[in-house]
Amino acid sequence: MTILTDELHDAALAQLTSEGQLLEVQPIERPWGQQLAFKNAPPSLGGFFMFMLQHAEKTFLVYREERYTFGETWAHANAVAAALQKQGVQKGDRVVIAMRNYPEWIFAFIGTILAGGVAAPLNAWWQGQEILDAIDDAGAALALVDGERHQRLSSVHASVKQIVMRGEPADDNAIAYADFIEAGATPTPVDIGPDDDATIFYTSGSTSYPKGAVSTHRALTNVMFNFAAFGLAQQAVEKGVTGKEPSTEQAATLLSVPLFHVTGCHSIFMISVLVGRKMVLLDKWDAEEALKLIEKERITTFMGVPTMSRELTEHPSRHQYDFSSLTEINAGGAARPVAHVKRLLDQFPSIRPGMAYGLTETNGTGAINNRDGYKERPASTGRAPKPLAELAIFGEAGKPLPDGEIGEIAVRAISIARGYWNRPEDTAKAFTEDGWFKTGDLGFLEDGYLTIVDRKKDMILRGGENVACQEVEAAMQADENVLEACVFGVPDDRLGEAVSAAVYVCTPSSFDADQHREFLSNRLAAFKQPSVIHVVGDPLPRLGSGKIDKLKIKDRFRAEA
Repeated sequence: MTILTDELHDAALAQLTSEGQLLEVQPIERPWGQQLAFKNAPPSLGGFFMFMLQHAEKTFLVYREERYTFGETWAHANAVAAALQKQGVQKGDRVVIAMRNYPEWIFAFIGTILAGGVAAPLNAWWQGQEILDAIDDAGAALALVDGERHQRLSSVHASVKQIVMRGEPADDNAIAYADFIEAGATPTPVDIGPDDDATIFYTSGSTSYPKGAVSTHRALTNVMFNFAAFGLAQQAVEKGVTGKEPSTEQAATLLSVPLFHVTGCHSIFMISVLVGRKMVLLDKWDAEEALKLIEKERITTFMGVPTMSRELTEHPSRHQYDFSSLTEINAGGAARPVAHVKRLLDQFPSIRPGMAYGLTETNGTGAINNRDGYKERPASTGRAPKPLAELAIFGEAGKPLPDGEIGEIAVRAISIARGYWNRPEDTAKAFTEDGWFKTGDLGFLEDGYLTIVDRKKDMILRGGENVACQEVEAAMQADENVLEACVFGVPDDRLGEAVSAAVYVCTPSSFDADQHREFLSNRLAAFKQPSVIHVVGDPLPRLGSGKIDKLKIKDRFRAEA
């Protein structure tokens, strides 16, 4: 049945993207040869955001008691763009955005783009020094922050100019939003081309410091059209099979993941701009609050890390709420256990579960598994979303491997990042000359379906957040009581993986794990800190190369757990 469904989907997609259609694709020349792109995609994100005017009267943003139409959001974003230009932001200047999921985050992102700037969203869970390091790395002209991020920057005496979009300034480096904005103002148009830089999204990666993945306007407008084409092809297949017309009611989605990740920004926020979907914002995850909003706002699609959908469907109060509007529960950012997929299908037969695989560097492009494919292959993350994306499995020699063989997963599409900001060596390692991005994940392909088996990078995936082991180890060893540290992931039923550590300390009897966590609190975001610290009185085991034998340590403490 999957093969038939896949064939129908591919046929519908071929029709939608054929010559003369709105979603027509055409080859464009790249350094390694030709690559497909959407002929009618706007040349810049500024043009893309003008799609908002097609839905101007519809509700776009809902946050607690605040509601904004698409037209009102467009007006706010234009006012931010004009204010940024008044502050001296010019084409190509980086503008940092460090906030929770507030409407102002949306105004700031669109406004930065309309002003000609490069939007650089930062992880809102980072502490002051982490935020400041990223601001310095990006060479940002200024930072658009909320009150909490402003306080964190003040604690490390950051001198960068800050616009406090929600909250009150605490020092002379900041300007209140009310003093920054001029209602009704519009920016001076900026000449932006498809190959100009648009965004820098930071990823933890496997090294001790986050890297900024830089994407062009062409990459981002094309990934949005690709998502839309994939969804429209599915609608066409369903209509052909069931005879049911798509609903004419406005779709609604719950933004339960951070906007500073590509899932929240691209797969939820930006695609909502294109299709006219209402977006209900959660500034932090709360399962019961999510249940209330699904009922109140008639949410139709939900996307989050797998632990979120599990908490929704197993919450003790779930029977008190009306789920009838919900048609899709999608997940990404971590593996969803097969047993959970089966439980979703059994409990909610009318709701379609789905899984997606994508990375910061690919702008969310990678693989999608839903509908019948997900029912039959629940352990797989799916197929590459056509027409743009390609998947391959690379062996040690850097050549693609045949079906069934495990190797490094690679993605190629016009929509991936052009490289890392100011990091040519890291770019050369991850981005090949013929257009592939090597993900650092290990997996295999079978009939076009991707299955992920492990990670090549020294990284933990905790509840959808990447944790670089080297970064945590370096922070732990800054404590003079810690002689050696080894950080590794352990299975966790709720988060997928939890952060664990083994430390060799000067005097084990006097080492206090809680005091050490307090030491780490000013250096690392909470999600990076080890939930369990194993204290040993002898040096950690090492390999012949002199490196710590992480595999031996993991095996020991996982067995104890």
